[in-house]
Parts: sequence; C-alpha cells; structure tokens
Amino acid sequence: MREQVARLKGARRWSSAAIIVACVAAGAILLATSGGGASGTVASVASRGTAGRITTARPAVFRAAMIRRLRAQRLNYQWVACVPSGRSFHGVRIVRCNVDFGIDPHVEAYCSVLRGGRLLTSADDPSIPCGPDRAGKMPKLITYG
Repeated sequence: MREQVARLKGARRWSSAAIIVACVAAGAILLATSGGGASGTVASVASRGTAGRITTARPAVFRAAMIRRLRAQRLNYQWVACVPSGRSFHGVRIVRCNVDFGIDPHVEAYCSVLRGGRLLTSADDPSIPCGPDRAGKMPKLITYG
C-alpha cells in the first residue's frame, strides 16, 4: 500500500513538473515570436494599434528595451546611453537613448516612452518630440586649425 502511495506521489510530481516545463516553453516561444515586446517597427506598431497607456520608467529600463530591439532587428551598434530628455509626451517624461552605430561615428537619438508597457520611440511615432537638448554629459569638443 505504501509503495502505491509513493508511486502516486512520484507520478504527481513528474506530471506537475511536465506542466510547468510546458508552460515555460510556451511562454518562451510566445516571447520569441512577439519579439519580446520591444522589436516593433513603424508598421508593426501601427498594426498593433495605439491602445495602451503612455508611461515612463527609469533610463535603465529604456536602455534594456532599446538593446532588445536592436538585437531583434539584428542591427550592429557600439553602445546605448539613455538619459531623461527634459521633454514630455502626453504629460509623461521622455527618455532619450543615444545609439552609436559605429560608422564615422554615427549616433542616432531615439526619444522614447512606453505605450502599454512596450517601447515606443520617435522613429515609431514622429509626434514624440526629439530635438537636440542639453540632457546628459556634454563631450569636450576639440577643434583643430
């Protein structure tokens, strides 16, 4: 009798473990096919609609989301630096992420907010203001001649 009870408990553990593994695998597949919530382009953002509340977060959150997007799009970059821009979009603070693509050097600014928890940049929605500002460190300029 005790052996049967022990076998049933062991079978329950294995079936519970199998269900957990299946759920984790399904979640990973869903995350990979959706691009992790940060790999949208203008077309894919438009197809998702504009639903979702506009929010902001710490610059580190935007940096991580931007890196996920760059990797999902298989873009080569040298570094990403994000700082609060001092501007707002729909009453929410904008975070500017500068991305160095390493050509000449070529740095692109992406002013960002979160829409429904997903990264939304000025490249996705041109109505997000992203002009030059004085946020962050100013590099020392050296001129010759």
